[in-house]
Amino acid sequence: MNAVQKSESGWRPNPRAAGRRRSDRLATVLGMIAAGILVLVLASILWTLLSRGLAGLSFAALFNPMGPPGSRGGLANAIVGSLIQTAIALLIATPLGLGCGIYLSEYGENNRFASCVRFVSDVLMSVPSILVGLFVYQILVAPLGHFSAIAGSVALAILAVPIIVRTTEDMLRLVPVAMREAGAALGAARWRVTIFLCLRSAKTGVLTGILLALARVSGETAPLLFTSLGNQNWSFSLNRPMASLPVAIYQYAGASYDDWVQLAWAGALLVTLGVLAINIAVRFSARRG
Repeated sequence: MNAVQKSESGWRPNPRAAGRRRSDRLATVLGMIAAGILVLVLASILWTLLSRGLAGLSFAALFNPMGPPGSRGGLANAIVGSLIQTAIALLIATPLGLGCGIYLSEYGENNRFASCVRFVSDVLMSVPSILVGLFVYQILVAPLGHFSAIAGSVALAILAVPIIVRTTEDMLRLVPVAMREAGAALGAARWRVTIFLCLRSAKTGVLTGILLALARVSGETAPLLFTSLGNQNWSFSLNRPMASLPVAIYQYAGASYDDWVQLAWAGALLVTLGVLAINIAVRFSARRG
């Protein structure tokens, strides 16, 4: 509709168009205010972490294991434990998530079983992480009678799988149907078309989903409290309790010792910088794709 209307006396503004312009300006202003508030909150969090965490980043904090108060203990074993458990979780979750996502996209379009799998995957994405920790506690920790790093890795893998599943399915659905038809016309089997054409075309998006899953589980605390528990000493055995950075932050943040609280701020800064680095990698991988 035109912004002006013709009347007997000439042209006059269209009240509906003027109302739409006012609504558009109001929505734009409200969106800018919301974005500004979000940026301000994020900046305040980063400033707090930097101002309090940088003072605790020292050689001892990065290379000494956890220790009692006043012993110049650090977070080295917690950092290594987090890396080990997160890496094992991704090794478990990535093939499961990729396989499930490929099935849902390529073989389960009009399948009742696929609909159930898709529904369960969506539910798992919103399940509180502490429930996952309790579940793994019941199936791995309680029957074995002890906490272990492998139990913590399984809990983190359960949290990562639905993210990889959903991302893989969505990225494969973006691959043009013509590419699948071209592969079939050349005589290639369906699984070859899926793996060597579709998955290769969507590899950037799939990698983005794996990195997002990594960012999701790298800062989880609740599942590890019920599974790997933590360890003040070095431990590389997957069948024993293992330290982790989120659990160390949880233990140190509520302590009454200044050096432990300082280590908690340093650990929180390390986790934040790690997640930030993962998100930057996701942005670059998506841009390259």
